Amino acid sequence: MPSYDTIVIGAGLNGLAAAHRLAAKGASVLVLEGADTPGGGAALSHLSYNLDPRVAAAMNLSAHGLEWLAANLATTALSPDGNHLRLEGALGDRLTGDVPAQDRAAWASLRARLLRFAAVLSPLNQMTPPRIAKGAGNPMVKLAMIGLRARLMGAADFRELGRILLTNVHDLLDDELTSPLLKGALAFDATLGGWLGPRSPNSVLPWLVRLSGQTAGVQGALGLPKGGMAALGTAMARAAAAQGVTLRCAARVSRILVEGERAVGVVLAGGEEIRAPRVVSALAPKVTLLDLIGPRHIDAGLTTRARQQKARGGAAKLHLTLRSLPDFRGANPKDRLVIAASEHAVEQAFNPVKYGQTPEAPVMEIVLPTAHEPAPDGRHRLSAIVQFAPHAPPDRDAARAAMLQACLAQLGAYAPGLPDLVEAAELLMPYDIEAMTGLPGGQWHAGELSVEQMLFLRPFPGLSQYKGPIPGLWLASAGCHPGGGVSGSAGWNAAAAMEAAG
Repeated sequence: MPSYDTIVIGAGLNGLAAAHRLAAKGASVLVLEGADTPGGGAALSHLSYNLDPRVAAAMNLSAHGLEWLAANLATTALSPDGNHLRLEGALGDRLTGDVPAQDRAAWASLRARLLRFAAVLSPLNQMTPPRIAKGAGNPMVKLAMIGLRARLMGAADFRELGRILLTNVHDLLDDELTSPLLKGALAFDATLGGWLGPRSPNSVLPWLVRLSGQTAGVQGALGLPKGGMAALGTAMARAAAAQGVTLRCAARVSRILVEGERAVGVVLAGGEEIRAPRVVSALAPKVTLLDLIGPRHIDAGLTTRARQQKARGGAAKLHLTLRSLPDFRGANPKDRLVIAASEHAVEQAFNPVKYGQTPEAPVMEIVLPTAHEPAPDGRHRLSAIVQFAPHAPPDRDAARAAMLQACLAQLGAYAPGLPDLVEAAELLMPYDIEAMTGLPGGQWHAGELSVEQMLFLRPFPGLSQYKGPIPGLWLASAGCHPGGGVSGSAGWNAAAAMEAAG
């Protein structure tokens, strides 16, 4: 058996990013992935929207097979009467449709501010979060530079950033815009993959974190990779292999070996032991601490915090096989299509989910992959992220059936006749996503993105700087700072923290 000095558990984007950076610094790295293919939960998303530019540049993903079918995909906010609104360019740089002139001007101003605020805050995503403790050794120069950049925006922008940072998306949009379709599409984006509605407190900050990422070097752009989001994981795996990383798929880790209160390796599901002086877990912190280590090796307080970490998934994934391409009343089938009639519609879809129920009119993001790449069998595919879906309903089968019926009814309202085209349907509820990916609660971000679970509070107070609770163990998943999405930032930051630790 070859000797490795680092074992990375999980070949998701964060695990591969960490492995690549460590290998580039001379480490001998083995990545173990329980699934048959790399990529982890990236395939839950349709589009690349916040890839860390450091990861994209260092891994040179285009040289390893990553191609963009669309590197700046337009979004069409659908209307049931065909009077759609099209947002072209990064974060709706241009609007096409029936939008009042005052809304166009107001949105141009708000859009510029949001991107500016996200860019100012983005260095926080690219560093180990500070500790709130005396003599913590925080990077004061870097923190001061972030503060200076914020101040240099000008007094008005500086005050505005402070005002909106902890507010909710609904109020932010309602203060400045009147177009229901525009507000609906933006509210959908701001809450995508989260357990919060537009009216939820502190829903602006996660949106700014999302907007800090890039696609093909463009902030706020949406990218559709050739071959879907699975192609992003494949390209990252190839880049890591070219750097000398060894990747083993279908190698599920059942336990982290702890000897002398130190992590010394892992045990696979089949009983095989692999040892290394450093173990990096890119799995959700809950899974790492409670399942792979267990309460025996961590203190009671940390065990309690791990059990109480909020990880509720609110998004379902719908796959349909269709006899022909549906017509969404003239909308471009190559666009990203959004059903969210208004910001109120997004909130109303979230309300029943709080009580374990399914919404009657879910909101959704729709992509028609076969409009870009025809399928060999001639069939058409529709993929949708549906919000919101209960993660723990009292009757799972009944909830899935009700959710599917609501989805088809909603799709039929925007594309007449679509339900009659369906040959096969698969709906993955949050609990199905948890069973497939191991993400607790089916939560995309391996732990909710909320103010009390961000920065130095992510994943838990006292455990936010990637170093695990026992020597030799490091945490590098989306459950760590700065959070989820398809960025790779947490893994890259964790590798940097390991380098600094020596």
